[in-house]
Amino acid sequence: MNAGPLKGGFVNAPVDAAYAFRAMMNAMARPGTVETLAGALPPAPLSVAAGVVVLTLCDPETPVHLAGTVDCAAVRDWIGFHVGAPVVARGDAMFVVGRWDDLMPVHDFAIGTPEYPDRSATLIVERDAFEPGGAVLRGPGIRDTATLDLPALDVFRQNAALFPLGLDFFFTAADQVAALPRTTKVEAA
Repeated sequence: MNAGPLKGGFVNAPVDAAYAFRAMMNAMARPGTVETLAGALPPAPLSVAAGVVVLTLCDPETPVHLAGTVDCAAVRDWIGFHVGAPVVARGDAMFVVGRWDDLMPVHDFAIGTPEYPDRSATLIVERDAFEPGGAVLRGPGIRDTATLDLPALDVFRQNAALFPLGLDFFFTAADQVAALPRTTKVEAA
């Protein structure tokens, strides 16, 4: 193994993970809010934000699926060294990382069961940037409405209709993260 996978993790793991966890939970609790994440330098093509989410939320008991260009030796080795999470097939994953088109169809991912709705996948959707405006969001954590540019409104509408089952989403671009929990209702702007 070369030195590549050994680099780019948290410098002060307990503190860096605590700050990251708080920012990610704020984004999840307040859909449409964009937070900044720092502390990791994962290998390309993984963004800083996606790398921080993986370092903070994954461990050796967390199966991860890598889709598209993210599924490369450098990212697999980095995740393996820093968190020890096994890389698995789509249907077995609890966390999924990739660009939107590479994640389709999302119905392949675990949505939980009536007895255990928490046994669902969380998708970390890599994107180039966050654009202002977008879909109108309503639901828990949103005073009136919020907005977030989303790739396919029907997917998120169908997901919300599955509640309490369904998928949760983190959207990452560079060092920024936004989240869309399954409880959020999505409408066209």
